[in-house]
Parts: sequence; C-alpha cells; structure tokens
Amino acid sequence: MCVVDELVERVDGQDRVLGVVSRREAIREGWLHRVAVTVCRDDRGRILVHRRSEQVSRFPGLYEVEVGGAANVGESYEQAAARELAEELGIHALPCLLFTFINRSGLSPHWLGVHEAVVPDAVVPDPDEVAWHGWLTEPELRSALLEWRFTPDSHEAFSRYLAFRTAQP
Repeated sequence: MCVVDELVERVDGQDRVLGVVSRREAIREGWLHRVAVTVCRDDRGRILVHRRSEQVSRFPGLYEVEVGGAANVGESYEQAAARELAEELGIHALPCLLFTFINRSGLSPHWLGVHEAVVPDAVVPDPDEVAWHGWLTEPELRSALLEWRFTPDSHEAFSRYLAFRTAQP
C-alpha cells in the first residue's frame, strides 16, 4: 500500500490559499484542498474508465471515470491534471479545465477541478495505480455507474461533467 503523504495547499471556500499542510492532515481535519481530475475521451467520443490498483491507499479496487489526484504546492489545476495523466496513463497532454466545485463526497471535502482531454486509444497505465482500463460509450458508462463500484468522486464529477457538456452550445 502506498503511504506517501504529499504536501498540498489548504484553501478556503473561495479557493484562496491559506497555507501548506500534508494531504493526510487535510483529509483528517476536513480542510479544503485542491484535487484535479480529467475525463479522458478518445477521438470517437468514448470515455476511459479504469479500476484502481489494490495497492493504492485511497479507494483500492474501485472504478473511476476520471484520472487525477491532489494538486501539489504551487501547482495549478491544469498542471496537476497534466502531471497525473503522465504519471497514471503515460499520456503527455494539456487537459482543458472545464469547471471547479467543492466536492463533499469521498474522504473529505475538496475543491475539484474537472478537466477534459482527447487522448489516444493506446494508453500505458502505471500498474501501481491502474489495474484495468477500458473505453466505454456514454450509455455503457451510465449502466456501469449503476452496476460497478465507483469512487464517490466519479459519480459527482461525471454527473456535473455531463450537465456542463449539455449546457454548452
């Protein structure tokens, strides 16, 4: 199990930096901090879904719609999302930030920056992070969200992602 504890910026309800804390402390105390995730689509519009490795410390073995993690100290949402894509999937891309919101699902409340990126079909997941991955159409993903065990962030972020996409002209 991964026990690395990263430093994050504790932020307020307006996403302003209050100071630097360990992520473990932020989760334990329920302090807001920043997390960046990316919904990955291929050129056919399918969405990448993956199952987290059993070795990860948070939500081992659960499925996720998005790829991401905590923003490091001094990192923008976009920088954190790009770093996480490279670390978890071996993809070098600049994801587009769509929106942020305070997400109260999961281990603790956090600001969640939701991004989107069109990525190649051939991804090379880090086996320490990703146990399985596949491409699903939106209808297939909607069914999977009802049948498979997903992380709490997946449900909230994907619901808001679909609403955001629907609202776009």
